[in-house]
Amino acid sequence: MKPISPPIEIIGGGLAGLSLGLALRRSGVDVTLFESGDYPRHRVCGEFITGLDSATLSRLGLAPFLTDALHHHEVAWFLDGSDRPARFQTLPAPALGVSRHALDARLAAAFVAAGGALRTHARATDLTPRAGRIFATGRRRGRSPWLGLKIHASGLVLTRDLELHLGEHAYVGLARIETGAVNVCGLFRRRALGAKGADLLLGYLQAAGLGALAMRLAAVELDPGSFCAVAAVCFDRRVPATNCVRLGDACAMIPPFTGNGMAMAFQSAALALDPLLAFARGMQTWAITVRTINAALRRQFRLRLATADALHPFLFSPPQQKLLRTLNRARLLPLRPLYAALH
Repeated sequence: MKPISPPIEIIGGGLAGLSLGLALRRSGVDVTLFESGDYPRHRVCGEFITGLDSATLSRLGLAPFLTDALHHHEVAWFLDGSDRPARFQTLPAPALGVSRHALDARLAAAFVAAGGALRTHARATDLTPRAGRIFATGRRRGRSPWLGLKIHASGLVLTRDLELHLGEHAYVGLARIETGAVNVCGLFRRRALGAKGADLLLGYLQAAGLGALAMRLAAVELDPGSFCAVAAVCFDRRVPATNCVRLGDACAMIPPFTGNGMAMAFQSAALALDPLLAFARGMQTWAITVRTINAALRRQFRLRLATADALHPFLFSPPQQKLLRTLNRARLLPLRPLYAALH
């Protein structure tokens, strides 16, 4: 199929950039995607998807890439570093467990097979907004005391499909992925710990009062090749005003306890698709395209970002965790309404 003009340029090859690029190519649009890294690769990510609606799955044609994703139905909440769950939560819809190592690579291969131009190991130096340029560059760096750590564990038995552990200035999520391994991903307040790799994660767990979880992980096989870390993690309470198109975490980053970051990446791509097609087909100007996409992003994500911003301290800060524990003991935590607001 002959490409439609003008071409689209996507900077960033994560979930938002790849899924959008693939959908545009399937509609005949000429797309070049720049990615600073390569595939496959590990990323700091919870590797479970909640709140991904069927309309987004259909619009982006994502179903073939998620056929082996595990379906998770129940969450076990652990408080005070205990080895016994304090609360179980049944999810309104299954969460999907799939590794970024596999998912990114599948989308990248499909994008190339569809005729997309993928430029790996290509870090864009000119980030000037211009017509047809999409920014899917991932998280925006900023001043932050938080550190994200992730590793895969083999042979780890989970209490429920998903586990969420709250510690002192930390929380950690555990979710099984399509390989059978358990993805362990945590957000921690940075500390001066002299360790690397898996030992660094275990050290952070101990420092956060999550010794029971650290002992469980020390007793199983941890994959050193899957370990990764990310610093200067910042979160958003709203979609920032901008004069360009930013998708995925570059649009707005939601705290990881929601499990909604991967879904938001896909949803942002789906919201941008039709306006970009209209632009590529000469039906509207770039200025209108940018305004249309940004207005849709604000409408879609406003409530969940504000709700996550309000709840995040209750999971991360010890004083607020005490209130959370009190509400839990009194069975006053409205988990289902909060889930709806966060997704």
